[in-house]
Amino acid sequence: MRINWHNFISVDPEIHHGEACIKGTRIPVSMIVGSVADGMSFEEIIDSYPQLKEESIKAALAYAADIVRQEVFLPLAG
Repeated sequence: MRINWHNFISVDPEIHHGEACIKGTRIPVSMIVGSVADGMSFEEIIDSYPQLKEESIKAALAYAADIVRQEVFLPLAG
């Protein structure tokens, strides 16, 4: 069952320029998703950002998945 990211993610214009972050931190979702995409394990991310928990990382991934489903992507001219 997918984690409910609403419990872990906040968007506040006063925090990190309104970028989606883990609640109670200034850690942006984009940094977490990028770290996973770069091959970092959950443990490596938590070692780098001890205020995160495994649930925070799963919430960031669930948030990103929901955002991608909602966006319309156009192919780039190449």
